[in-house]
This record gives sequence, C-alpha cells and structure tokens, in this order.
Amino acid sequence: MNVGLFIPCYIDQFYPGVGIASLQLLEKAGCTVEFLPDQTCCGQPLANSGFENESKSTASLFDKNFADFDFIVMPSGSCALHVKHHYDFLDQTAAVKKVRQSVYELGEFLSEKTDLSFEQVSFPFRTGIHASCHGLRGLRLASASEQVIPKFDKIRNLLSQVKDIQLMDITRSDECCGFGGTFAVKEPEVSTVMGLDRIEDHRTAGVEVITGADMSCLMHMEGLLRRTHDKIRVVHFAEILNGFVQ
Repeated sequence: MNVGLFIPCYIDQFYPGVGIASLQLLEKAGCTVEFLPDQTCCGQPLANSGFENESKSTASLFDKNFADFDFIVMPSGSCALHVKHHYDFLDQTAAVKKVRQSVYELGEFLSEKTDLSFEQVSFPFRTGIHASCHGLRGLRLASASEQVIPKFDKIRNLLSQVKDIQLMDITRSDECCGFGGTFAVKEPEVSTVMGLDRIEDHRTAGVEVITGADMSCLMHMEGLLRRTHDKIRVVHFAEILNGFVQ
C-alpha cells in the first residue's frame, strides 16, 4: 500500500516521537510510506477560527501534496475529520474528492486496512483512554454514550492486544477535555476546568497513563498535570503500540 504520512503541526513541533512511532507502525504493517518534507498545516486552526476562505491555499497545497497516494494516514482525529468532512469550501474536483476519500486516522487505518498484531508489545500500566470529540463523534472511532447502538471502540481494540496493559474504565468515557483548539485560547478558564475534570475522572479510576488518538487533547491535559505536579503521564496510543518504554 502506498501511504502518504501527514504529521500535524503540534506533533511535528512538540511531540516528534509520535510521528516516528506512526511511521514505524505503518512500515511494520508492510506499507510503503512517504513523508513529504514540504507538507504544511491542513488549515484546520484557521478555518475553525472563522477564516475558512483564508485557509484555501493551505488546503489546496494539502490536496496537491497527497493527490497520488492510495491512502493518507495521520495520527490525529481532528485533522483527519477536517480534511474528510470540512473541505467543502474547495472546488470538488475528482482529485479533491479522491484525497478526501483516502484520508484515515492512524487507529482507523490500522484497524481496517492492516492485520498488524500487538501481542508482543508490553505496556504494564493502568491506562485510561481519552476519546477525543472529533474522533468519536466525527470519525466514529468509537460509539458515543448517547447512541443506542452496539458498543465499539477501535483504539481500545488495538490497545487490548498489548501485553500487561490494564485498560481502566472511567465514569464519563466520552466527555470533552476542554482543549478544542482555539477554544482553549478564547475561553481558558472554562477549558482549564473541563481539563481538570477529565483528569480527575482518570485519577479516580486509578489510571497511571492517559492515552488517546489526538495529541492535542493529551497536550492540554499534560499541561494541567505538570502544573499540579501530578504523576499521571500522557502517551499517544501509537507510541504504546510501537513498544514505548519509559
């Protein structure tokens, strides 16, 4: 499979280990992976702030960069959702439609397009999963609590293969952490309280590590954990599946 790997801005700048883990997982799955050095932001922050028209050139560059790949994989539910569902402001040419249909969040891709097993990976920690809003309700990576449907969780299913991991159940499994991109900047007080509530739910469950599919949400909670000198850590699920040791 010919895969274009898209690495979001905040991972590129602050958490490069997540990008490396994503690349190595795809290679272990037998994919031919290419990371384009001239890739830039998908345009989500600009569009979400009300500057959709101003983000067109960024979105067009994304489409140009990734037009020739069979699949476009990204370790970010929010970026994947933006391209798949919110690129309506572009002219819907055949090339644009192909790109939008080819986008997969990393966990979604590993679950649906590969037979990669993680039974040889060990992560001996009590782990809580944070279900980010875009991945949960936009990409349907898991069933939301308000839905009367059979329960499923693609990220949890992947992590459940890992040896020695204890996946802890939290009380409000799909509540927002309060990050919300620019929301955390515009409404910092509300964002902080929401984040602390999320952390407390994990703490009550005895969690040692919080994981998830969106490093942006984990980054938000990590900042709060550091400020309160909490021992709970955050680790992206890609790093766990790739044999993260710390």
